[in-house]
Amino acid sequence: MIIRTPNFVSIYTENGSVSYSFDNNIKLDDVLVSFSLENEALSVNLTANQTAVKYISLRWNFKENEKRNDNVKVFGDAWERAYGDLEWRSIVADRMMPWVCAVSNGSDQNRDYSGRYTECFGVKARPNAMCMWQYDTSGVTLWLDVRCGGRGVILEGRSLNVCDVLFRGYQDVSAFEALKDFYKKLCDDPLTVDHKVYGTNNWYYAYGKTSHDEILEDTRLLMESCGEFENKPYIVLDDGWQKNACDAPWDVLREGKFYDMKLLASQMKEMGARPGIWIRPLSDRKFEVTQKDHDMRARWDNSYLDPSHPDTLKYVENLITTICDWGYTLIKHDFSTFDALGFWGFERPHEFVKDGWSFYNRNKTTAEIILDLYRVIFNASRGRAIVLGCNVIGHLAAGLVHLNRTGDDTSGLEWERTRKYGVNALAFRMLHHDAFFLADADCVGITGNIDWKMNREWLRAVANSGTPLFVSPKPNVMSASELAELKEAYRINSIQSDTLVPLDWMENITPEKWLLNGEEIAFNWYEEAGIKAF
Repeated sequence: MIIRTPNFVSIYTENGSVSYSFDNNIKLDDVLVSFSLENEALSVNLTANQTAVKYISLRWNFKENEKRNDNVKVFGDAWERAYGDLEWRSIVADRMMPWVCAVSNGSDQNRDYSGRYTECFGVKARPNAMCMWQYDTSGVTLWLDVRCGGRGVILEGRSLNVCDVLFRGYQDVSAFEALKDFYKKLCDDPLTVDHKVYGTNNWYYAYGKTSHDEILEDTRLLMESCGEFENKPYIVLDDGWQKNACDAPWDVLREGKFYDMKLLASQMKEMGARPGIWIRPLSDRKFEVTQKDHDMRARWDNSYLDPSHPDTLKYVENLITTICDWGYTLIKHDFSTFDALGFWGFERPHEFVKDGWSFYNRNKTTAEIILDLYRVIFNASRGRAIVLGCNVIGHLAAGLVHLNRTGDDTSGLEWERTRKYGVNALAFRMLHHDAFFLADADCVGITGNIDWKMNREWLRAVANSGTPLFVSPKPNVMSASELAELKEAYRINSIQSDTLVPLDWMENITPEKWLLNGEEIAFNWYEEAGIKAF
C-alpha cells in the first residue's frame, strides 16, 4: 500500500466527535486538521483556538488490490518498554499498536524469502501526539492522541505538526529485515556514540544496598576482566547512593555509605573505567525537593513533579548539570514514563492516559511535554555524558537518548523474569538498534541464585547480539571458569562486530532459533523443571 491521504478523518473534542469523508482541510468549530503529502510522507497538522481537542483518527480503506488475501500475521510495537508482550499475532481488529504496525506473510524461519511481502505503517520519531494503529481486513486506522494528560489540549491558536506518516512495502526479504529498514526511515537523526557501550550495573546483585567502597571494589573486579581491552567499560552506579531509596533529593547522600560523588567518579576513572550513575528525576515522594502544595507537583499524584512546569524543567536541568560536574559520563534516567503519567506501558493498551486530569501547562500535548523533558536532559548533558533512558517512550526518545533500556527488568534472583522480559526485548527491540538509539535489553544478573547454565545462555545472546551488554556480577560468587566466560563475553561485546537475528520470532515470543553472523544457532531458555507458574 502506497502512502496516500486517508478516506475518513474523525475529530474528537471535549464537546463531542464528528467524522468526515476526506478533504485537505477538515474543520470543526475552531479546529482545523490539514494534510500535506510530500517526500513519500503524509504530514498531519492541527490548529485550534479554545476548543479542547482529544483525538484525531485517520482511516484508510483498502482498495481491492490492497487487500491481503494470503495468510498474514501482524506486528505492533509498545508504548515504552517491552514487558514480554511483543509478538506477531493473527488479525485482531480492536488491537491497538503504538507507533508501528507491520503485516507479513510466511515465516522468517524459511530462509527462502521469495514471495514474502511485508507492509509497514508508522509515524516518524518524535511526533507531537501519542500514535496508535489498528489493522483489519478492510483497512488500517491511525489514532492520534493529542490530549494534555487526560484532558483535551487547548492550543490557543497554535498550529501543531501532529505527526508524519510513512507506509512502506518490502518484497522478497524477511520480515525482520523489512522492519529494520523501516525503523531507520522513521528517524533521521539518531544519536551516535564514538565507542561501543558495555560494562556493569550493580542493581541486579546489590538492589540498592551498596557503598562508595563497594563500588570501587566492583570497579576493580571489572577492570580485572576488561583492563586490557582498548575500549574501556562503563560502571553504572544504580539506585542506593542518595539519601532516600528510589527517590530524591540527589544532593544528600546515603549516610555512612557515600560521602563524595565527585571523588568517587574520579577514582573510577583512575582505575580505567567510565563512570555512570542512575537517577529518578521526577520523583519526590518524601516532599524534600519542594513544598507539598507547589504547583510544580503532578496533578495525578503530588508525590511526583510535573514535567510541563518550567520550575520542574529547571530543576532537572540543574540536576543533570551537577552530575556532569561530578564527572559521570553516562546518566541513566529512570521511571520517566511512570512518574510523568502514573502507569506502566502494559497497563494502558488503548488510550495512553486516564481521563480527568491535565498537566500544569494545558496548552501542550502529552507528547510535547515528554519531549521537552527529554530535550532538557539531553541538552544539559550534551558533550559531557551519554544518556541512557529507562522507562522512556522510545518513539519520543529517539534522537534524544544514546541508549534505551528496551524491556522491563531482568533479574539476578529469578530466571523467569530474564527469560520473559529480556529475551523478548532483545529479539523484538533490536529493530530499534542503530535506528533510534543503542538498544539495551537489560542486564545479566549474577548472584548465585540463578543456575549458571541459564545465565550463560543470556550472557551469550547479549554478548553476541551487537547491542550493549551490561552485567551485574556479585563479587565472590563466580567460579574461575565462569569468570573466564564472563571476560570473553566482555571482550566480544567491547567490539560489537557480531550480527544476531531472530528466526522463529513470528511463532515464538521468546525466540530460540537465531542467525549469528549468518550461521543458525539455538538457545535453550527453559529449565529442566519447566516454567514456574506460581
